[in-house]
Amino acid sequence: NKHWLIRQAKTPMTNSSIQFLDDAYRKRWQTLLSVDDLIEKLVKKLEVNGELDNTYIFYTSDNGFHTGQFSLPVDKRQLYEFDIKVPLLVRGPGIKPNQTNKMLVANIDLGPTILDIAGYDLNKTQMDGMSLLPLLRGEKNVTWRSDFLVEYQGEGYNGSDPTCPGLGPGVTHCFPDCVCEDSYNNTYACVRTLSASWDLQYCEFDDREVFVEVYNLTADPHQINNIAKTIDQEILEKMNYRLMMLQSCSGATCRTPGVFDPGYRFDPRLMFSNHGLRARRFSAQFL
Repeated sequence: NKHWLIRQAKTPMTNSSIQFLDDAYRKRWQTLLSVDDLIEKLVKKLEVNGELDNTYIFYTSDNGFHTGQFSLPVDKRQLYEFDIKVPLLVRGPGIKPNQTNKMLVANIDLGPTILDIAGYDLNKTQMDGMSLLPLLRGEKNVTWRSDFLVEYQGEGYNGSDPTCPGLGPGVTHCFPDCVCEDSYNNTYACVRTLSASWDLQYCEFDDREVFVEVYNLTADPHQINNIAKTIDQEILEKMNYRLMMLQSCSGATCRTPGVFDPGYRFDPRLMFSNHGLRARRFSAQFL
């Protein structure tokens, strides 16, 4: 009940894949030692220059590599939590130590946050993200998002991948035992939503099937069971419409209430208005 690219992965993983992953995992930890050294030198330099208490430090990373999740051995190009989540640690003036904030934060928030720190009027921008500064400073009654958009454009060779010629054209990043990490039709868009009563992910693929994956992460935190065919129809319709809105929004319109916010308004007729071919295909074929 997952997209074909996940279904084609070999389970259990072959011994050659496991050996490759163990070696890569060990080497990544070794490489991080140099990152630790770099950060230590940077912090000490700021301290010596008397600027440490006047400096915001943002520590994050890219998405990294798989380490066997769903039998995937290399790059992260999928819609699941273990692909889309990255660490974010921040220290600086006005931020209390040892805080953890569980609000939904996206990389589009980094730009507005840095401008806000610099004292720039964010109302003069058309940025989709939100400044994290109120959250970092522990301000109360902050209005924040309850969902965000996840998008990925799949990649693939025009010809067959030499590692995996049997799969035909359109795949890429194939491992020697013929597990491919990406393809042209590994193109998807998702709404990831979090509220007091819901922890949900809804995704549509741009492929011939208009394949849909939906996960209730409260009951299924590892996203094993795709509930697209069993979840309430009204929720599917609302999530489909919300996805269209987030894909077409700009600036402040990206910060409207999510599906499970009290202020959310839904008119099913809008799903069949001029929202483009992708939305109409989905509505006709799946809903």
